[in-house]
Amino acid sequence: MPTIRYVTVDVFTDTRFTGNPLAVIFDAEKLSDTEMQNIAKEFNYSEVTFVLPPQDQANSARVRIFTPTMEVPFAGHPNVGTAYVLGQQTELFGKPVGETLRFEEKAGVVEVKLTHQNGKVITASIRAPRALEVGSIVDAETVADCASINVGSIVTKNHTPIYASVGLPFVFTELDSLDTLAKARPNLTAFHEAVQKYPCGGLDFPLFLYVRDTARPWHMRARMFCPFDNVPEDPATGSASAALAAYLVETGTDAGVDGKIAITIEQGVEMGRRSIIQLEATKHEGKVTELLIGGSCTMVMRGELDC
Repeated sequence: MPTIRYVTVDVFTDTRFTGNPLAVIFDAEKLSDTEMQNIAKEFNYSEVTFVLPPQDQANSARVRIFTPTMEVPFAGHPNVGTAYVLGQQTELFGKPVGETLRFEEKAGVVEVKLTHQNGKVITASIRAPRALEVGSIVDAETVADCASINVGSIVTKNHTPIYASVGLPFVFTELDSLDTLAKARPNLTAFHEAVQKYPCGGLDFPLFLYVRDTARPWHMRARMFCPFDNVPEDPATGSASAALAAYLVETGTDAGVDGKIAITIEQGVEMGRRSIIQLEATKHEGKVTELLIGGSCTMVMRGELDC
């Protein structure tokens, strides 16, 4: 029986069995869309990537990203993890692997920079494929019900709960304390109602909760719930972290007008899979003109799939 190779990698961490796991499937041109979706469902990770030859030879590869329930146009940890895996190779589709990879995705071309140490890739960072897009406001009561928290714990000084995206939309909500964040639990009945009330054309009401460090406001702790896409909780959500960073840098009064801002988001702590997402936003005349998302990775498993 024919087989195709896969590897798994933990992303946004340098310690195995923490961070956000990712499966990377090679030779995916042999698979149908249905087979890709079934494989993603079988792994049951928040995302699985499938690597195919590029359609434009100026690019490194075509990468498709699947959650257990659907294909998504862009996501952070799949790009970082896939680049880390492919960066271990000397060659990719007949071309040498250099310092930069370019992935063709539904959201556009994603550029990834690799960092090497002693001849090995240790980190990868990607550029967000799109500028910040701000969507609809979400009522605080809906968010509170979904997260099983008191509505008074939602901080609205900087922004109300709101959809924002740099390729994939999320609902962003600031909370008042780490204690509130730790107590949050997804309420499936409330999420079902929220999905109907606030359709976004992407994931089903992906809720990103965060708390800012009062001493270091560009350091944050976060959690992400998306139970109706079979992700009860995500250990690290790079695309959401990027959208939040872009939103706060563009709209926050403490971000200044021009320059680079380094942002650190810690996620997955409450579920025992601590992740560290590093971001750098470049702001010019009030707008984010470049946004980098990066972190460490570590290999976990490798094997073959029957096909």
